[in-house]
Amino acid sequence: MSQIKRLVGNVVKSDRRSIAKTITLVENNQPEAQEIISKLYPHTGKAHIIGVTGPTGSGKSTLIGKLVKELRKRKRTVGVVAVDPTSPFTGGAFLGDRIRMQELSTDEGVFIRSMATRNNPGGLAKATRDAIMVLDASGKDVIIVETVGAGQSEVEIIKVAQTVVVVLAPGLGDDIQAIKAGMMEIGDIFVVNKADRENVDKAVSEIWAMLNMNPDKEKWTPPVIKATAIKDEGTTDLIDKIDEHRKYLKTEVVGMKYKERIETELIEAIKLKAAQSVISDLKERGEFDEFIGKIMEKKIDPYSAADALLTKRLKKYKAS
Repeated sequence: MSQIKRLVGNVVKSDRRSIAKTITLVENNQPEAQEIISKLYPHTGKAHIIGVTGPTGSGKSTLIGKLVKELRKRKRTVGVVAVDPTSPFTGGAFLGDRIRMQELSTDEGVFIRSMATRNNPGGLAKATRDAIMVLDASGKDVIIVETVGAGQSEVEIIKVAQTVVVVLAPGLGDDIQAIKAGMMEIGDIFVVNKADRENVDKAVSEIWAMLNMNPDKEKWTPPVIKATAIKDEGTTDLIDKIDEHRKYLKTEVVGMKYKERIETELIEAIKLKAAQSVISDLKERGEFDEFIGKIMEKKIDPYSAADALLTKRLKKYKAS
């Protein structure tokens, strides 16, 4: 039996070491990663993927910790992918949510992984989709993806999650930030965390007012939940609403959403493969370094260089 086949088999059996090793392979874009993902793909599609987003300081990690505990009480296995900013020194995850959720890591039914964004636009690591796929194939019932809380990039979560939970907190100017980030459009459920603070009712009212400005939110009306994660208040209500949304996702609308998500995945995959192919070819021909020299000498800007390189390559492609 080949090493890849053995690894895939162990992931499907939910072996923790194999899951960790596989995620490391895809995160580091190792040569065998693509083959592993291809073999795991037929085993995916059963997990409910929940995106948790919101500004820094809203208490996302604490809330997720309580969610995981409640889900385990309900006999569901859980995978958590915490997408952190990239450390400028190591290139690794900077905040390390695994430390904050350490008490959950000993539970065999829970797998937690921090991943660095590696400065990827959108706040989500390129390998995030693959990590979700690995956890899905391993049999996890629920996969929670926590984003970094980096403003407009937060809307990227809609590309990977089936249910998006937006976490806000009173006193952070969240209403303004949420509008700017487009969170009001992507949120399926809104949580006003730290509800023991002043002005929580005002924050809830403002969110409702903004939601009413967008009445065409299909047939699903996003609920607004008050919670105090540190006291484990509002957690059961949130999971109940998540379950309601999952049932809603079994309607015809969901089929369209699923198709849209698959289209997005294919487009992203084509972009990645095309970029890798073009750059590799340009480096082999020496054109890449040639244009880098021109950019350094200010003879051309990066966008014009890219345009020139791609135009030249496309002409060759059409000619062949």
